[in-house]
Amino acid sequence: MIYLSSRPGRADVVTGTRRRGNPLAAPVTVDVGALLRRPDIGVMLTPASKGDVLGAARRSSWWAADTGCFTRPEAYSDVGYLSWLEVLAPARATCLFATAPDVVGDWQATWQRAAPVLPAIRGLGFLASVVAQDGMVMLPPLEMWDVLFVGGTTRWKLSESGGYRMARMALEQGKRLHLGRVNSWVRIRAAAQAGYHSSDGSALSYNPPMMAAEIVGWLDRLQRQPHLALWD
Repeated sequence: MIYLSSRPGRADVVTGTRRRGNPLAAPVTVDVGALLRRPDIGVMLTPASKGDVLGAARRSSWWAADTGCFTRPEAYSDVGYLSWLEVLAPARATCLFATAPDVVGDWQATWQRAAPVLPAIRGLGFLASVVAQDGMVMLPPLEMWDVLFVGGTTRWKLSESGGYRMARMALEQGKRLHLGRVNSWVRIRAAAQAGYHSSDGSALSYNPPMMAAEIVGWLDRLQRQPHLALWD
C-alpha cells in the first residue's frame, strides 16, 4: 500500500506540540523530506498545490496528480489541467496516475466529463485514472483508462454494493485501485484488505509531526500484520 499525502513534498523539519488538539508532554519533530522518501509514502498534487510542484514530485518516491474537482470544482478547466500536467511530465516515471475530471456523487456526469480527457492524459505519458462516483454500476470501457480511483460519498464508496463492488470488478480486469479520503488506521487497513494498491488523505496537512508518526505507524503495521482479502 502506498499512501499519498495532500501536503506537498516540503524538505523542511517541522515540530508539533499538540496531538488531535491536545497538548503533548514533549514536542515531536519530523523531517518531512525524509518521510516522503519512504517507498510507501508519496504526495498527491493538484493544480491548487503551492510552490514547486515538479520539485515536490521529484523529491517523493511516488506521487499522483488529481484535478482538485473535489475541493474546488469551480476552478477546474480541461485546458488548465492538461497544461499543468505538461509541467509535471518530466517526473511521470514515478507518477502512479493522473485523474480525469469528476463530479462528486454523480457517476453519469463524471463520465461525460472524464471520457474526452482520458486520451489527452495518456497522450502526455501518464496512466489515466477514472474516478468512481455514486451511481456507477458497471466499469467504463476498459481500453480507455488504467486506474480506478474510488471516490464518491463515504457511504457509497464503503458499501458492498457500491465502491467495494466496483473495486472488485476492476481487480478482476487487472486494473489498479486507489481509494480517496483515507485518514485513519481503520480505513487504510480496510483498503489493504480490499486489494487497493494506494490511498490518499489530508491528515498530514493538519499536524505534520503527529500525523506523520501515525501514518508511519499505519504503514508499518500493514507490513507486520498479514491480512486476509475480503474476497478471493
